Amino acid sequence: MAKVADIGSKRLINLAPDAWVKWVTQRPEVVAKEILGSEFHWISRETDVLVKAYSATHGDFLVLNELQLRYTAQMPLRMRAYAALAQERYRLPTYPVLINILPPPPTLTIVNSYEQEFLGLRAIQDYRVINLWEIDAEIVFQEPLPSLLPFVPILRGGGEVSVVQRALQALRADEQLNQLESLLAFFASFVLDTPLVQQIMRWDMAVLRESPWYQEIEQRGIQLGLQQGVQRQLIRVLRRRFGEIPHEVEARLESESVEKLENLMDSAIAVSSLDEFMVILSA
Repeated sequence: MAKVADIGSKRLINLAPDAWVKWVTQRPEVVAKEILGSEFHWISRETDVLVKAYSATHGDFLVLNELQLRYTAQMPLRMRAYAALAQERYRLPTYPVLINILPPPPTLTIVNSYEQEFLGLRAIQDYRVINLWEIDAEIVFQEPLPSLLPFVPILRGGGEVSVVQRALQALRADEQLNQLESLLAFFASFVLDTPLVQQIMRWDMAVLRESPWYQEIEQRGIQLGLQQGVQRQLIRVLRRRFGEIPHEVEARLESESVEKLENLMDSAIAVSSLDEFMVILSA
């Protein structure tokens, strides 16, 4: 069963799939042929949207679109896995794209490839990274890219009232797009005062909470809060037992799940040295 966020992102790309694949590949000759199923039954995660595309130069290929609310340290490995699974399933070359919606913590560096060397063997997977906060809002109107209209407020230069109103007008002018107004309102609230957002558009929180995107954001926000709380407790335990903790250890803990952090808490109490803890952390 598809997750609510997967359904939401698929619906967004479906608004104008040709414009989307041209934009993410930066190749004007590319066209979208079909949006494919992206569920891989032997893993517990789905990619967001897998599009079968075509160009006269390269023939049929896959555009793998992974939309992430915030980038995490696990993404390079996930992009490697998703690209390989998609190519194995459909027997087509794969162009993986990671679209990050909101900036990650400043301690986390976004990379555009997965690399590992083990026993003389190398694994490498490149992928394109698109950070929405680095995209000029004007591109959304010029291309046009209706799939990005709800994200205009968080794009570069998109936080001005006049730009948000312009995006709102574009949504309301199209019956297929006007259902995305609540999503636009949500992202507008990141850069504008809530009363102002309510003034310039129909923002009913009861309606907004029914949005699949809002539910995903809310769920991830709760999960992020739990993760940060357990992480702080774990670091406090480590410092009390072993003194100052290397920055790389703290950075590594930022990417771990709540369940993993809770298990590490038990280890932090039981081990006799920081080196012993780091062995468990790396396992």
